[in-house]
Amino acid sequence: MKPLSEDVLMDKIRGCFLGKNIGGTLGAPFEGKTELNDIDFYTQKLDGNPLPNDDLDLQLLWLTLAEYYGLEHLTSRHFGEYWINGMIGPWGEYANCRWNCLEGFFPPLSGSCENESLKISNGAWIRSEIWACLFAGRPDDAIRYAWLDSSCDHSGDGIYAEMFTASLEAAAFYCSDIRELLKIGLSKIPAGRLRESIELTIAGYDAGKDWKTVRNEIVAHNADIGWFQAAVDIPFMVLALLYGEGDFGKTVCLAVNCGDDTDCTAATAGSILGIIQGAKALPEKWTKPVGDGIATLSLNQFCMPLPIPKTVSELTRRIQRLRKIAELRDPLAARPADDFLSSDAAKEIWQRSEHELRFDLLFASVSVDYPEGPYAEQGKEVHLKLRVIDSILEPGVIRMRWLLPEGWSCASPEMSFGVRPFCLAELETTVTPPDQPLPAMSYLHLEVSSAERACPAVITIPLRARSAVSFRRPRVYPSGKNWFLRNGSMRAQQAILDQGKQEK
Repeated sequence: MKPLSEDVLMDKIRGCFLGKNIGGTLGAPFEGKTELNDIDFYTQKLDGNPLPNDDLDLQLLWLTLAEYYGLEHLTSRHFGEYWINGMIGPWGEYANCRWNCLEGFFPPLSGSCENESLKISNGAWIRSEIWACLFAGRPDDAIRYAWLDSSCDHSGDGIYAEMFTASLEAAAFYCSDIRELLKIGLSKIPAGRLRESIELTIAGYDAGKDWKTVRNEIVAHNADIGWFQAAVDIPFMVLALLYGEGDFGKTVCLAVNCGDDTDCTAATAGSILGIIQGAKALPEKWTKPVGDGIATLSLNQFCMPLPIPKTVSELTRRIQRLRKIAELRDPLAARPADDFLSSDAAKEIWQRSEHELRFDLLFASVSVDYPEGPYAEQGKEVHLKLRVIDSILEPGVIRMRWLLPEGWSCASPEMSFGVRPFCLAELETTVTPPDQPLPAMSYLHLEVSSAERACPAVITIPLRARSAVSFRRPRVYPSGKNWFLRNGSMRAQQAILDQGKQEK
């Protein structure tokens, strides 16, 4: 396939985010309602501006990171560090990610630890458009960054959901057939509840069932996991794409009429059709009420490396600028992939550990994997896997030495091994805490040195006491009529918000 012209590409990128704003605004009043809805247009009075939506917020943060550091340099640590101060939404998995990162559990640990009820929810797949637009026509590149993004606050199907939408959206720049796009998305996710639910939706459509029947089958199939889960709302979005039959208004309204996370399902359905059809082809009756603006909900814009875009048009230009920079470094980046349906890159991602911390020391990349989770119990061994990739262009020796808290012991206080350039070395070891009550968090230090370096690097390895109950005191800052909340429990935050309402 030939690359798209710049005009066509930018029209599709702009269509993506216009569709996102339209669907998010349309669905916002119905978010959380689990019954069927019955709408055919906006239900709120609009003044040419969209409603703010956290579905877009993090994508704007990731855009500024890519601009500042360079897209190819982004790591899990960048995502976690900027989540701490850039994302101020005090709810659900967003808060869990921030709290985990504050305690040293950076992605993917931040998405898999103390996040059981939310790790397969909707927070990640709703923000995949940025990767699809940066890697238009390259689904496998899009899913690599979707993993970096989604592993911040999700694991399992929560991650696979974003891989599904990112690949589908990236392919939509070159493929307008919804059925083919669904095949591409499915090729990037493994067997499991999410895949079952998507296939159930497609089978219901193929059997000629009406959309309400299929919607209810999706709900029944996932009754054990409840609402606001990816395995429920991704199929609702797929249902809207199938039964909408390419009609933009019909599609986004169907997504809302299924209920549950309506702003997310309609926004993603809108973005997909926006890519396929382009901004110029979107109906004016839908675009005019929301205009070209961008409204944010959950970002601390004082803690970003660069200002965020104020309009969809500005966002489009900045994405295209990033694409051109990538093309200067790799001319092949402008070309669409030869095989949209390959699962090779996806399978490598499926094998990644959700309990791994990574450290880039420049002379080597070191990762620590917790096979049984990052937890410690008094007197019981903690198993760790250490992986090292040497980044020096000659064979060398890596030396490691533990610096443990008082009372801790380890099987191998000092370790050394030879490594070849850019090859992986792996070893297993154990550390044992004292047989006495542990603090909520323990921090182990590991010296790492290479070749004849006299000054070692030191990495910090966090462990949480398995029986610990984390209490985070909220910090609240009044800002005009709004409360700026940081690091508090949901119950404490709600009490403070209620107090603020009473004082108005």
